[in-house]
Amino acid sequence: MNGTTLNILVGIVHVMASAFLIAFVLLHSGKGSGLSDLFGGGGSFSGSTVVERNLDRITIVAVLIFTFTTVVLALRLN
Repeated sequence: MNGTTLNILVGIVHVMASAFLIAFVLLHSGKGSGLSDLFGGGGSFSGSTVVERNLDRITIVAVLIFTFTTVVLALRLN
């Protein structure tokens, strides 16, 4: 695999990670209850339940992938 193909592949993963990251951050319920209420996140699912903890974990994984691909792209495109 040559350098251009690798840059394109990492770029695609980076765009996907950023889209997932935006979606997962918007799903978090904040002080005023976020978009997670639209999908049944309110009521009995509010607070630090299993749903919130799993959403936190998924968001952290998305952040790590986004950070890794940012560093890789910055180093490869230099």
